[in-house]
Amino acid sequence: MPPTWGDGQGVTSTHPEVSNAPEGVHPPWTRETAADGIEAALAIVAGRWKLRILFQLFGGRVQRFSELERALAGISQKVLNQQLRQLEQDGIVRRVAYAESPPRVEYSLTAWGQALCPALDQLLQWSSAREVTAPGDRAT
Repeated sequence: MPPTWGDGQGVTSTHPEVSNAPEGVHPPWTRETAADGIEAALAIVAGRWKLRILFQLFGGRVQRFSELERALAGISQKVLNQQLRQLEQDGIVRRVAYAESPPRVEYSLTAWGQALCPALDQLLQWSSAREVTAPGDRAT
């Protein structure tokens, strides 16, 4: 079993049952490097629209700019373009431009971007569990 937070041997995951590392391979995280890594990951998906964009593309979906714009009510073309470029620069979204008339641009997730799906699913389950937890059971 990998070391956990309180055993003084380092940190490999937030919970012993949660790990994407191969069996027997545990990164040498400390409390500080774990916090830094999570902060960096959250910074990549931070913003009003990035998660909504990702959920439109999960499952191998390929979407054109106009399809994303229609699916994300309230987003401007400028903001959608900025968010897509940032996600592309971070290696999460793939942009393919076709040399056609009229021009066609499609967006999809890279393998690394698709790998976010299980992590976000776990975060959603964790958040949903909080909603059903009795108020007295929560730390204040």
